[in-house]
Amino acid sequence: MNTLFILVDCNNFYVSCERVFNPSLINKPVVVLSNNDGCIIARSNEAKLLNIPMGAPFHIYKDFINAHKVKVYSSNYPLYGDMSNRVMNSLSEFNSDLEVYSIDEAFLKYKQKKESSIECYILKIKESIIKWTGIPVSIGVGPTKTLAKIANVLAKKNNHHGIFDLSSKIKQDEILKDVNVENIWGISKRWGSKLRMIGIGNAQQLRDSSPRRIRQYLGVVVERIVYELRGVVCLDINEILPKKNIMCSRSFSNLISDKNILKQSIMEYTIRACEKMRNQNTRAQSIYIFLQTNKFNKGRQHNEGIMVGLNIPCSDTGPIIKLASSAIDRIYKPGYLYQKAGIMLLDLISVNINQRDFFGNTNHSLSDNRMKVVDSLNKKFGPGTISNGILKYKGKNEWSSKKYYLSNRYTTQWDELPHVI
Repeated sequence: MNTLFILVDCNNFYVSCERVFNPSLINKPVVVLSNNDGCIIARSNEAKLLNIPMGAPFHIYKDFINAHKVKVYSSNYPLYGDMSNRVMNSLSEFNSDLEVYSIDEAFLKYKQKKESSIECYILKIKESIIKWTGIPVSIGVGPTKTLAKIANVLAKKNNHHGIFDLSSKIKQDEILKDVNVENIWGISKRWGSKLRMIGIGNAQQLRDSSPRRIRQYLGVVVERIVYELRGVVCLDINEILPKKNIMCSRSFSNLISDKNILKQSIMEYTIRACEKMRNQNTRAQSIYIFLQTNKFNKGRQHNEGIMVGLNIPCSDTGPIIKLASSAIDRIYKPGYLYQKAGIMLLDLISVNINQRDFFGNTNHSLSDNRMKVVDSLNKKFGPGTISNGILKYKGKNEWSSKKYYLSNRYTTQWDELPHVI
């Protein structure tokens, strides 16, 4: 029995979500903006053909976008999150061995019998997802997650019709020599530069290099990638490389000078960051809190941050919120108009690492159980259903993002449901 990994990736996901409920956008250039309508974070294929770059500041390209009649939308995360759940639930109908990798990507583990055809299987997945959710997908197949990732990139090219199978050794030899080392899943630009310094510039050269040498040079993570390129599974379903740091920060829609409002924004960012940390089963050993004024405005500037160490690694939102609030008290200065605030959870370690402390309580079971219940309820009934006690203000939060081009939350708000006339 042959085991293969299937990566299902939604095409231009944010744009596709908008098109599901507004078919007039099909075959039209469309872009979706980031928080505060700042940068372009999603583009339709038609917008890409206009050479509108990913991450481009909207205010710079606004005239160009208007001249080419490009449709513009603010990021509608309630809609995108709900559509993502629909796609992932649909995928679970095909295989219970499912790992949701991101909002628009998921891995399936497929155990292929000799007489079975994977081509028919993945074609059925592709056709069913578009039929059930309206979201088009591209599918890459490989003997490991790393090879499935490379296959998925190729699947998006027009001549492959959204499906690419990289399971055969012959095809791997043909393809890997044309994949730049920086484009391999898990290889950063810095690691890519280091690999090029020792003569490794593409995926084939990395695959054929000495794993022991690579481990000595760049560590165990890149060594695993070498083996994955060889078809040896090092990352199974629900085994991902956890992030060492997690940051959550936002630019405010209005400049803020009130310390209590700044605290409330930091507390909400802390809640989000801690949820991400628990999702990857890690704990923080320190945190970094920062405040920034607008560097483009004339006048007094104040940009300051502070790092706070934790005596015992923690993934409980409550204690981290207390530390973050205390940190704001230490770095805040009255009289300044702040544009941005944020938190970084640093030096994350696995929950399985539990260094005993003679003077402290290192038993995380009660905290872990409490956070598990909170996370499950928030996932089921929506973010903020249960949260830590924080200051509340009437009206719209002053740090809320600007959303001048927001579409309806068609699937999550009763008063914004589509109307059939």
